[in-house]
Amino acid sequence: MKHILVTGGAGFIGSNYINHILQERDDYFIVNLDKLTYAGNLENLKASENNPRYTFVKGDITNHELVDYLFKKFDIRYVINFAAESHVDRSILGSQIFYQTNVIGTNVLLEAARRHNVERFLQVSTDEVEGLFTESTPLSPNSPYSSSKTAADMMAMAFYHTYGMPVLITRCSNNYGPLQFPEKLIPLMIINALHDKKLPVYGDGKNVRDWIYVIDHNRAIDLVFNNGRLGEVYNIGASTEMYNIDIVKLILKELGKTESLIEYVKDRPGHDRRYAIDSTKIQTELGWKPEYNFADAISKTIRWYLDNKEWWERIISGAYTQYYQKQYGNK
Repeated sequence: MKHILVTGGAGFIGSNYINHILQERDDYFIVNLDKLTYAGNLENLKASENNPRYTFVKGDITNHELVDYLFKKFDIRYVINFAAESHVDRSILGSQIFYQTNVIGTNVLLEAARRHNVERFLQVSTDEVEGLFTESTPLSPNSPYSSSKTAADMMAMAFYHTYGMPVLITRCSNNYGPLQFPEKLIPLMIINALHDKKLPVYGDGKNVRDWIYVIDHNRAIDLVFNNGRLGEVYNIGASTEMYNIDIVKLILKELGKTESLIEYVKDRPGHDRRYAIDSTKIQTELGWKPEYNFADAISKTIRWYLDNKEWWERIISGAYTQYYQKQYGNK
């Protein structure tokens, strides 16, 4: 049995990973450490909450004592670090928490993993640290968020080179799918359109992103986790580059709404024009390829938001935040 500490497992990508992998693997015991900030949602994990191979712990990855306690209590041998402050707009408004969680928190995890001689430490990163193309592309972050993730990546690799720690890094393009927090582009546009509210589009809408369905991302993560070469970076992308404005128009079309709802707004500071992922390495070395095509997966995603209005309505109203504060406090 692999005893795995999964951090940030109540968020969008992490919760999808846990739900998916507990169904696919019977040799994983997962300890999910999550602070339950605004984007953490235990409702995302209802499919896993009664699984005897899963346990949840509310806590902060920057808490040295708690992290060390979990390694000892659960005999943690593996780490997959999803935990991160991740919204670029929020990082522009206030950067401190991004560096605290994404840099200091990663350091706490790495140090604990080193003390306890873990067998694998997978740092889940983002294409925003490099912006374009291959794993060897020079890192060039342009926002507080991407710079904090860049620092975490470099730190993880430093631990590999300095201490021989069994580190791997994945960098993925833009994810979409069920359970994504409503402030992100695709769910935000779906929800606004359903309410006939304006759909804000930065600049001219011609910023390009490569989109990948979250389950494809999580399949790739697990493949790298088990079979990736230590000390290596693996890009994960579906080769589905699209203008943001085309995504917005597609959503409107799917929902039968008029494009008059589109509202172009002032571009955000440091907004990268294009991210593109070359995933040749993971496909060649590990045999991974995306299973979902964009047309089918975006329709599936839109349908999920239509069928799960209560989920996102509770988030928007703040009901979940109030519940968690009452249940767990504000530690």
